[in-house]
Amino acid sequence: MNAPLSLAPSAPANTSNDTDWSQRVAHAFSRAAPHYRRHARAQAAMAEALWSYLPASADHILDIGCGPGDLAYALAAHYAGARLTGVDLSYAMLHEARKQPHQQQLTWLCADAARLPLADASQALIVSNLAIQWCPDLQATLEELRRVIRPGGRAVINTLAPGTLSEIEQVWRQPHAPAGVLSFRDAACHRLAAHAAGWSGITVDQACERFHYPDLRAVMDSIKGVGAQVSGRDVRRTRGDIERARRRYETLRDHRGLPVTYQRLTLVLDA
Repeated sequence: MNAPLSLAPSAPANTSNDTDWSQRVAHAFSRAAPHYRRHARAQAAMAEALWSYLPASADHILDIGCGPGDLAYALAAHYAGARLTGVDLSYAMLHEARKQPHQQQLTWLCADAARLPLADASQALIVSNLAIQWCPDLQATLEELRRVIRPGGRAVINTLAPGTLSEIEQVWRQPHAPAGVLSFRDAACHRLAAHAAGWSGITVDQACERFHYPDLRAVMDSIKGVGAQVSGRDVRRTRGDIERARRRYETLRDHRGLPVTYQRLTLVLDA
């Protein structure tokens, strides 16, 4: 079994490490692309929270961090006739997206959310499910989304808050090695960044979502299997470390299995 995994970047904003970080994120998700859907139960469930915030109509829609395209295709079906662009850092994820039945209104674009090759005020709606936690400069990313949204447009974004993967951190923590779960930004940080980025209407809703798995391998597959393994390059886990983590996790088991907690933030930003 591999070392514990990271779901959020620790790279500071505005550093020369940003490009390297983006390349590492893209590589991790590209490795996971062929089997992403098999492990993405939590991601798919959390995407459902976006729908109640979406406007009744939109003609140009941008899906940030679209992965293999499931949400993008659902949006295209919901907004009949809309032009939809799916953006992802990973070419391999976009390759998976293109395997689905072709729809004329869908375009796939390999790009960084903080540097979009799109015109100003070109989008009516931006949707993103669990992607912006990977962006090291949150304010710059929200400024870029604000740039491409039309006046009166809306962005609806799921991301993650502190407390996410708390069980992973607990069971892997050791004096000689980090748990591998990095810091997430809280709701206040997102509100401040959105305000500084120029969004006029800002709502941030938080919800705790918990998923259960039969054993430690299934828990870790639910993270590694969706590409969320970027940090931990210098961490080496022994068989003893893995067995210790397994025993610790078993103390958290309930009748549904081993829990994995996500603190979901849903940002609703109006231009």
